[in-house]
Amino acid sequence: MATPPQPTLTPRQRFARIMAHQEADRVPLDLAGTALTSADAPLWPGLRRVLGIEGEPPDEDGVDERVLQALEVDLRHVGGLIASGSQPVLGHPDQRVDIWGIVYRWTGQYWDIVRSPLRGATVDDLDAYPWPDPARIVDEAPLEQYRQEAQRLWEQTGFVVGAEHPVYGAFELGCWMCGFDDFLLRLVADEPFVRSFSQRYLDFQKAIIKPYYQALGDWIHFTTSGDDFGTQTGPFMAPKTFRELVKPYLAERIAYTREFTRGYFWHHTCGSVVALLPDLIEAGVDILNPVQPGAKGMEPAALKAGYGDRVCFHGGFDTQGVLPFGTEEEIVAEVQRVMDALKPGGGYIFSAAHNIQADVPPENVVTMLRAARRLGAYS
Repeated sequence: MATPPQPTLTPRQRFARIMAHQEADRVPLDLAGTALTSADAPLWPGLRRVLGIEGEPPDEDGVDERVLQALEVDLRHVGGLIASGSQPVLGHPDQRVDIWGIVYRWTGQYWDIVRSPLRGATVDDLDAYPWPDPARIVDEAPLEQYRQEAQRLWEQTGFVVGAEHPVYGAFELGCWMCGFDDFLLRLVADEPFVRSFSQRYLDFQKAIIKPYYQALGDWIHFTTSGDDFGTQTGPFMAPKTFRELVKPYLAERIAYTREFTRGYFWHHTCGSVVALLPDLIEAGVDILNPVQPGAKGMEPAALKAGYGDRVCFHGGFDTQGVLPFGTEEEIVAEVQRVMDALKPGGGYIFSAAHNIQADVPPENVVTMLRAARRLGAYS
């Protein structure tokens, strides 16, 4: 006799069971539920066309609630990265400088770094550097607007509410301010500089985290953070180095965030980070994103077998090859492969492994999510 299907759950009931490592009616689906699992603005008109949705969206950021509902997406996004901001560089219309003094140049798809202000700096230079004033950032941030939107989503919808992280990760900011080569060298040859930089930045993070989550913390189910620790073949640093010079500051950031919200802590790190997973879990990460396909050691089945009872996975669908270039049959087969590996026993939220770029056919995105809705069902 066939097993009857699970009764249909609300997105929040579904999320609660999945986070408890229990099977639900189906795997939760995500598109635009975080700033790192969305789609480029030019893609949304194509999604509307494929889904037969007419008219422009009411939201200025391009994310169309009608598309999310048509695809039965469970997660919704609120908040913003407030400790950023940039302005034009005088005399260089293709360049911008942010609040950290990092200079970027537009290269056609992204703003890429062309000047790192702390390259070659000393510990004394850190003391003299003009760091941004967190009090001014908080005063200028739209915290009340974020709170109202989070409360509206919490009280007037049944969706899972995720808050964007308000600050950068410490490791990535160190690489940007010093240059990747400079900061990576310091991890093995200049521990005093790394510790001084990381502690200074942790103090800054806390000054932003407290008011941000005092505004949002009661109205969210999870909050995100981002800090890329992996390359395509392994971590940027040895696990021992991560454990000594990166993990303590990440763990303290997570613990401090938990003082102001009951939401789960979601962390994004691209690349091969399987060697760091025990430490990320120990530091307090509840949900790991993006489970990057193709990165060494990040095979979904192996991750599930090794860590599936200790952390929830989010992502997993290949955005480098299958999503932009795959046929309908190849896309469905990849959804099936990922579901077979990560779905059993709960602990998995489906999404593309990163933001979906504008050149991806919208038909492929719809095929992916419809297949995930169907193949993610438990019975």
